[in-house]
Amino acid sequence: MTRTIGIIGSGLVGGAIARLAVDAGYEVVLSNSRGPETIADLVRELGPLARAGTVDEAIAAGDIVALPLPLATFETLPADKLAGKVVLDQTNYYPEFWRNAELDTGEITSSELVQRHVKDSFVVKALHNLDWNHMYSNARPKGDPERTTMPIAGDDEAAKKTVTRFLETVGYDVVDAGSLAESWRIEPNAPIYFWPYAPAIPDGLTGDEEKRHYLEQPVPPVSAAAARRMIDSAERSSPPGGTLAAMPPAHVAIFMDLASGNTIKK
Repeated sequence: MTRTIGIIGSGLVGGAIARLAVDAGYEVVLSNSRGPETIADLVRELGPLARAGTVDEAIAAGDIVALPLPLATFETLPADKLAGKVVLDQTNYYPEFWRNAELDTGEITSSELVQRHVKDSFVVKALHNLDWNHMYSNARPKGDPERTTMPIAGDDEAAKKTVTRFLETVGYDVVDAGSLAESWRIEPNAPIYFWPYAPAIPDGLTGDEEKRHYLEQPVPPVSAAAARRMIDSAERSSPPGGTLAAMPPAHVAIFMDLASGNTIKK
């Protein structure tokens, strides 16, 4: 039974998955490359079910180890320490930030690249196709008519069941998109990537109004049937990989604000 989620990465996405987990009663061990002391404020906010640790401590404690990380950092993951672990891959390929020749030619998917590095782990791609804000705010209890569906992909059936149970517990229904080789169906540019989990922006808003609307508005749920249709209808993009230009403009604007240290004006 999954009791503890180890998280390598304590940024906005890492914080969102930590909040989902502690709200559902899981223990969380958060880590980053800068050391446990840099996560103290976040851990206090999360409460008694969360603690900070080193990367090795998060891996050792986690029944599932989440990777809310830039894909470019995958080779820094301690493959030996991750052996035997279920690894929740939240990485995405964006060539404008980092390029890889194998990914560019479509020889391999980004999750296969991660799996090859952590060869003795069980990689499952999930919780990678929406932003940190809606990852948390979209979650709903089982039976709620507004509960939405998330895709997963992986090669190990037991690992996929483990991740499915976790996602169902924290607030999502799940649809299986197939193997890691098929995970391009849920990667950037695929129909199920990002846009279905972002609110529509009305016309006539100022830039700051658009950003507030994006952050505050609920998103209509994605049904299991709709998720399946989007997965099945996906066509592999060439060249692979996402671009900021293809993302919701309000999301990109918020991302740029955060990167530059700006805040949304009230």
